[in-house]
Order: sequence, then C-alpha cells, then structure tokens
Amino acid sequence: MTDFNAMTQALVTCDEAKLTDLVNAALAADVPAGDILNNGLIAGMDIVGERMESGDMFIPEVLMAAQAMGSCVEILKPMLGDDEGASGASVIIGTVKGDLHDIGKNLVAMMMESAGLEVHNLGVDIAPENFVEEIKNKNARIVCLSALLTTTMPAMKQTVDAIVESGLRDQVKIMVGGAPVTQSFADDIGADGFAADAGSASKMAKAFAG
Repeated sequence: MTDFNAMTQALVTCDEAKLTDLVNAALAADVPAGDILNNGLIAGMDIVGERMESGDMFIPEVLMAAQAMGSCVEILKPMLGDDEGASGASVIIGTVKGDLHDIGKNLVAMMMESAGLEVHNLGVDIAPENFVEEIKNKNARIVCLSALLTTTMPAMKQTVDAIVESGLRDQVKIMVGGAPVTQSFADDIGADGFAADAGSASKMAKAFAG
C-alpha cells in the first residue's frame, strides 16, 4: 500500500529527491496519478500553507516545497486525465499597473497551482483593461490583484471598477493582497477577499473555487 504520509512528509521537509523517488515508486505500483496528486502532493502543500500561516515555515522553504511539488506534477502530467490535475477553477493573478513587485505574487501563484487550481500569472504592471481581457480569454472565476506600494493601491480600485463596468463582476471572485493592503481597504474597493500571505490566499481561493 502506498504511504501517502511519507510523500507529504518529504514535501513538507523540502526533500525533492525523496519525494520524486516516492512518486515514481507509487506509479510503478500502479497507483493512479490522481491519487498521488491529491493524497500525497496537494495534501502536503496544504500542510506547508498552514505552517507558513502560523510562522513555522518561511518563504525560502515554501519556495523549495513548491518547486519539489512542481517537479513531481511534471512527472504525473502524462498520466493525469483531463478531469484531473490543474483542472480546478481558472485563476488570473497579476501585479496592478505601476507596480513591478512580483516575488510575493509569484509565491501565491505557486501555492494556488499546488492546490490544483489553473493559474494564469499575468506578471507585473498589468492595466485594468488587461485584467478584463484575460478574464474573458481564460473564463476566470477568481482574480487576484497584488500591490506592494501605497502609490499603486488606487490601481486595485480602478481594476475592480473596470471589471464591474465590463459586466463580468458576477462571474468572478476578486482577491487582493500585498504589504500595504488591509481587509478594510479590500472592503472599501469592493473586493471579495483579502489574504495576508500565500498560504491563506491559496486556502481562500480553494474555498471560492468550491
């Protein structure tokens, strides 16, 4: 019987070599790729997210765990059916216009991908109309806006307003985050949620994806 706990433990301890060996061994034993993904890898990243939230894991470790997860997902991809893997809700994520910060945003994107969501990372300095265009192109259900400067926070409101004006507001949940962003600011601009870190952002996105 496959020891999924060993996989989650290898992932939490960022032991990519051991995790890869365990995934390959499970595949050799005819364990379905979807079971490995959900019971071993995604379960492990859930723990990583919780530990990040509680301050027991820090960004370098989380990035290592996400990298290990990504390597193993690549191994599993050929064996995953169309209804497995990154077939979760479509998520658009980007740093708003005028802001060039992307480390935190990229970490959020990695955590969401690790949770099984289909993430489209638009990059930095993304104009409101580009967010609207990508919501249409990707049939997104969740939009994540990042800002690391107080001077670019107004661009978050402009983006929310653009989504409203486009008639797409009912289609998407809007999440915001970044060092200067607060829950009250999220409420003021009409966002659906605020996340203080990548772990809680991933958890919130999973909840919104239902």
